[in-house]
Amino acid sequence: MTRIRPVSHAPDDPKSARRSGAGTAPRASFRAWQQRFLSALPQSGARSRLWSDLTPIRAELFGAERLEHHAEGLAAAQMIGTGHGGKAVAAQPARRVQPLIRRLRNNAACILDAYHQSAAALDAGRRVSPAAEWLLDNYHLVEQQTHQTDTDLPPGYYRTLPKLSDGPFAGYPRVFEIAWAYVAHTDSLVETATLRRFLAAYQRVQPLLIGELWAVAISLRIVLVENTRRISEQIIEGQRLRRAADAIADRFIGLHGQDVLEMQLALAAYEGAPLSEIWAAELARRLRGSDPAETPLCGWLEDRLRQQGTSSDAVVALGMQRQGATNVTMRNIITSLRLVSEIDWAEVFEAVSLVDERLQSGGGAVYSEMDFPTRNSYRTAIEGFARGSRQSEIAVADLANALARAAKTGAEAEPGYYLIGEGRSALQQRIDFRTPWQLGLRRAMHGLGIGGYVGLIVATTLAVLALALWGISGAGAASGVLALLAFLGSVPVSAAATACVNLAVTRAVGPAVLPGMELKHGIPPHLRTLVAVPVLLTDTEDLAVQIERLEVHHLASASGAVHYALVSDGPDAATETTASDAELIAAAEAAIAALNAAYPSEDGARFLLLHRRRRYSQTMRCWMGWERKRGKLHELNRLLRGATDTSFLPIGGRPPEVPAGVRYVITLDADTRLHRDTVRRLIGKMAHPLNRPRFDAGGTRVVGGHAILQPRVTPALPLGHEGLSTAE
Repeated sequence: MTRIRPVSHAPDDPKSARRSGAGTAPRASFRAWQQRFLSALPQSGARSRLWSDLTPIRAELFGAERLEHHAEGLAAAQMIGTGHGGKAVAAQPARRVQPLIRRLRNNAACILDAYHQSAAALDAGRRVSPAAEWLLDNYHLVEQQTHQTDTDLPPGYYRTLPKLSDGPFAGYPRVFEIAWAYVAHTDSLVETATLRRFLAAYQRVQPLLIGELWAVAISLRIVLVENTRRISEQIIEGQRLRRAADAIADRFIGLHGQDVLEMQLALAAYEGAPLSEIWAAELARRLRGSDPAETPLCGWLEDRLRQQGTSSDAVVALGMQRQGATNVTMRNIITSLRLVSEIDWAEVFEAVSLVDERLQSGGGAVYSEMDFPTRNSYRTAIEGFARGSRQSEIAVADLANALARAAKTGAEAEPGYYLIGEGRSALQQRIDFRTPWQLGLRRAMHGLGIGGYVGLIVATTLAVLALALWGISGAGAASGVLALLAFLGSVPVSAAATACVNLAVTRAVGPAVLPGMELKHGIPPHLRTLVAVPVLLTDTEDLAVQIERLEVHHLASASGAVHYALVSDGPDAATETTASDAELIAAAEAAIAALNAAYPSEDGARFLLLHRRRRYSQTMRCWMGWERKRGKLHELNRLLRGATDTSFLPIGGRPPEVPAGVRYVITLDADTRLHRDTVRRLIGKMAHPLNRPRFDAGGTRVVGGHAILQPRVTPALPLGHEGLSTAE
């Protein structure tokens, strides 16, 4: 049988057992459990032993503490085969077995068949079990999870998972047996808190790899679908046996002693072997209330059950009990499949990951305050370093922390500097990293630069031309003809070579995602940001449009220390002021005041109006805002740095004011819209220690990090006559 057997009872002091970790008692008890598991399996070859029994995956129900003890025993007993990325390995390689995805697809086909048969039985008016009703109502969920698992477990990822070298799950991923044990001892009911404790207890004895922790959800889905298949097989078999029992009952109930010979011939197939409990229970249910004197079938059934040491009442009660247990298991499976699709697995992963625990305790920026892509890039780098060296993932994380602590200040004091930054080579030397050829090729392409890019295009062009001319020369073409063909073909061939090189480069070198801080609680005061929108005020209608967009920018952005400024000029004029200037400025001042009243801020005025006076331009021979848009931004920068001689006009009798301590400025065109949280993400990128600008000795040139970020700007769909662009 493939049913998981319970590990031996916990010791009198569970706490001492947990403290003992991989002690001899957990290992010995789990070895005994494995021996019972193996002896119960049919001996039909290594490839089919795990799948040959279709008993539901259901064992003794464990509480939380008992589950923790079971996880510790499992961790102490499991041995990993060689060649699968694990550091603790067994002496022999892992056994080659059927991939789990193949079994998953076979399970999906069997469940679909059970669904069709149950639906047909219901349409025919026949009674179906409660478990079949659960399947009929929720088959779409099983199908969805099956397709999701098939997508989430590609062959390359599956190969990296450490495989077991012995035991009933030999050849299969270690995390698959962990999921199997959890499902068996919870009766297929997944609970987030219990699962966290189970994984944490396992890792007190044996740490799991990053890839294995991500595969927990996949493995749970596979085991739950496997259990669904086993119950579905029972549903189909139960329906067949009940139909057979109904056929016998329909023929021989109320026989009154006639045609007994025909009954004996019909029942001859059931002689010589124990009666099925489902068949006997259904027949006993149909015979209930029948007179044994009028229905000889009653006496025959009682005699046969007496020979098996039971009775009709007992088999009916046992059938009801098993049907109830199967119903509960199927209900738990459906509930768990729904929960598995709703759980935030990134949160579960980071709650139990030992690598995350190490990175959290490292120096530099607080790891937990970084955004998820950044944290994931750290973990991906650690995975790559561990696979290319003899170090474990935890050891790589500890070494990155140690290097960061030794640096003390600057970007070098952040562990990410050695994981995804310029310090990767230093970490690789410390762990004796063996660079894979794919990574070496990408680095070589990075190092080529623009010269290498042009060289590749030229080399490809020459190679194609040489090959073509060589083929033509073989046909006897003259040298003059070859030269003419080379001249005429150089342009189209170079265009084709450029396209090929561009395709190769984009396929081999993917975009690099900048690390960033999450800033989930808004922009803090030390990262105070000003969103500046340079505009040209022409009339009140245009002003209303700009004020509305400024409000939309605020609503689409994070809360906190973010301010929005309308940096405006008047249109070119023949004089320094025009008759409409005062009216427009007053209207803009009132609109900004209304926004501040509608959206108050503890960090001062959230919305600002900065309007410049005109200056005479000898070149343009008119009065205009100095240097137009570039001049507005230049003077805004000077104003933020404390200058008092800018051309910004006093507003409301007060000199131009900007918030103190502005760290970053985001400039938007008047026709640009911000996607939601774009401001938060941009500031988060700039605030990460690896992105902070680092200057040369003279303090005039940025030699590391970033002083300016240009987000992707894409055209938006036109709204009426309005053409807008969006900043991402």
